[in-house]
Amino acid sequence: MTMLDVRNLTVSYGKLIVADNLNLSLESGQWLMLVGPNGAGKSSIVSAISGGTEYTGNVTCLGKSVKDYKPNDYAKLVGVLTQSHSVGYSYTVEEVVRLGRYAHSPGLFAGKSDADDAAVEDAIQRAGLEPYLRQSVLTLSGGELQRTFLAQVFAQNPKILILDEPTNHLDLQYQRDIFQLIREWLKEPERAIISVVHDLSLAKAYGTHALLINKGKTLAYGEIGEVLTREKLREAYSIDVYEWFSELYGQWQN
Repeated sequence: MTMLDVRNLTVSYGKLIVADNLNLSLESGQWLMLVGPNGAGKSSIVSAISGGTEYTGNVTCLGKSVKDYKPNDYAKLVGVLTQSHSVGYSYTVEEVVRLGRYAHSPGLFAGKSDADDAAVEDAIQRAGLEPYLRQSVLTLSGGELQRTFLAQVFAQNPKILILDEPTNHLDLQYQRDIFQLIREWLKEPERAIISVVHDLSLAKAYGTHALLINKGKTLAYGEIGEVLTREKLREAYSIDVYEWFSELYGQWQN
């Protein structure tokens, strides 16, 4: 099933074109990694797809233009997790996770439903947050906070996750935990993921497909092994990435 289809996507800021006539599609069960050097246009692409940035071209979700969805209806289909969150309120972990059900609420002052309770409970269990339910989010570590916002997205119960460098600021343990939780989420039917990542090792370990871009243009697109080749990565990054990684990881072989 085609979850998302993007045709001729172009994003501009004034005269600066940051995404230039890009095409991609996302099928059920796929995890598409957007990779490329800094300034390639990766975050602008996912911002356009999620509705946060103006664009030209056509983006369809489940066969319908995203511009024809009401915001609440689109939020039921697409969830977004960014790399950092500004929190200045002493909400508990449970309260923050429950905010993920806002798109499903019939009105501003509507009470909780059984479906809401079930979705929140499932999200909390998926993210392993049971010990933190009554704890203020102001007291959490960066990894615990990111897991809380991941649970909020799980509670939203979307069909597509858009991840913009979700573990870029986290230590190794939390990077692994977050990506493992997301991989488990993807195993459910009619789900798909688009991620912006800088760490090519994570992209290769978890992605099924990749879009390699530089300066807003597509360099390669397809299955992960066909995109992250030595030659194509050299073209994107202007270094021999394979050699560089071999040098870095070779010191751990003893």
